[in-house]
Amino acid sequence: MNRVTYYTACSLDGFLATEDDSLDWLFRQRIDEDGPMNHGAFMAGVGALVMGATTYGWVVDHGERTGEPWAYTVPTWVVTHRQFPPTENDVRFVSGNVDSWWSDVTASAGDREIWVVGGGDLAGQIADAGHLDRMLVQYAPVTLGAGRPLLPRLQDFALVDVMRNQDFVCAEYSVVR
Repeated sequence: MNRVTYYTACSLDGFLATEDDSLDWLFRQRIDEDGPMNHGAFMAGVGALVMGATTYGWVVDHGERTGEPWAYTVPTWVVTHRQFPPTENDVRFVSGNVDSWWSDVTASAGDREIWVVGGGDLAGQIADAGHLDRMLVQYAPVTLGAGRPLLPRLQDFALVDVMRNQDFVCAEYSVVR
């Protein structure tokens, strides 16, 4: 059985991105790439990614702006009603309710972890469907005042652990079912 993790960073006031989907605030923060809750160690156990259309669009646009190649070698599932250009990467586009495509996601991950990349509403839909197991959040020392919320619905979590990685407070939560 796959563990499903919503792994993300957010502002102190609970936003993933600004209202215009900017993450510039995030990249100004200091983080130890080998420190607690680091991306590389997390990715080593991931077998598939699930992301919303806005997140996917941001990742593609960021890569085009910076020249960075597609960073993921595992299947990436994009939940969308939009049309995107074809890609050479292992990106699969799905729509509909979570249960209509979830078995395909879990099969593609094998026995590895599923990373819910974003956004918050998609993570909430996956939690509502009973598939989310935990949330790993890196809180940055900035407030945005408005933007894309971490999780825009009621969901109970239990705090498992708290760590510090330079500017970030890193918290692990398990989903309370």
